[in-house]
Amino acid sequence: MRQQVADARRIVVKVGSSSLTTAAGGIDPARVSALVDALAEARARGSELVLVSSGAIAAGLAPLGFSRRPRDLASQQAAASVGQGLLVHRYTEELARHGLTASQVLLTVDDVTRRSHYRNARQTFAKLLELGVLPIVNENDTVATSEIRFGDNDRLAALVAHLVHADLLVLLSDVDGLYDAPPARPGASRIAEVASLADLAGVEIGAAGAAGVGTGGMVTKLEAARIAVEAGIPVVLAAADRAAAALAGADTGTLFHATGRRASARRLWLAHATEPAGAITIDAGAVRALVERGASLLAVGVTGASGDFHAGDPVDVVGPDGLAVARGLAAFDADEIPQLLGRPTADLDPDHAREVIHRDDLALL
Repeated sequence: MRQQVADARRIVVKVGSSSLTTAAGGIDPARVSALVDALAEARARGSELVLVSSGAIAAGLAPLGFSRRPRDLASQQAAASVGQGLLVHRYTEELARHGLTASQVLLTVDDVTRRSHYRNARQTFAKLLELGVLPIVNENDTVATSEIRFGDNDRLAALVAHLVHADLLVLLSDVDGLYDAPPARPGASRIAEVASLADLAGVEIGAAGAAGVGTGGMVTKLEAARIAVEAGIPVVLAAADRAAAALAGADTGTLFHATGRRASARRLWLAHATEPAGAITIDAGAVRALVERGASLLAVGVTGASGDFHAGDPVDVVGPDGLAVARGLAAFDADEIPQLLGRPTADLDPDHAREVIHRDDLALL
């Protein structure tokens, strides 16, 4: 399996804020330089790379005079606006030492859940990699509305890995892998390989690092690993200062074996990168149609709706037992749903004679 890591042709690498910055919040030039050297080694072996990099907010703290990461959204967005440019400029300079060109790709949820935006994002990555460019990806923190992040950049990296058809996802952190107990505890041992996430039952998961500029932890990394491996992409979790060894397939960090098969990337984004704006409830027959036949959701199976959502918003599809069975993009506003309840499509007026959620906009949960 480690040879599979060494042979990976297309790799997504994620690095967190605490692995790039000083405790005061500024970019640590030595850390960035070392990371870029490791990436350049992998490129020299013939691998294509996409870097998902945190650090924009952290990099913007010192220039704005913040002593710590602010809590309010406006200040976080201001720090991201200042820090993103500083971060990419540093990467650009370091990559130039190796004759490599950097690009900046800032993503929002809309970029990868709405059909036309998603297709464009995929084509952009494909062209950048074809041209030999190393894309540097981050959430577009400056214009985030409800929350500063997708949830975390670990999850973003897993979704980007699927979007670009990566052969490997490498999550770099300030700990050297997954341990069977909190790493600081005497006797804790590194878990070298995880064949199935079910094997982790009973493992006590601690925090990943204690730096004040990061926001992730081991829980978010395991969630990212689950998304990736269930989509057919192996994952290596390793310390940032061991990046070169991890990318070369050395026995460092923790290797998570791929357990699933590649699915529709857009459906993966719908399931894992969106927050529902409401819910549509359906009857048992509609549940069977969605789960067993992969059908679209029709009005005849709808029994109700909740929330203040609009056409194009993500909503949960909830069965009669109250459990969400799918997430999809609604074709109607919430206030239009009551007039559709239980009605065959043929009985609806021309403005409403279509799917409530089309199968292409639906991800089973």
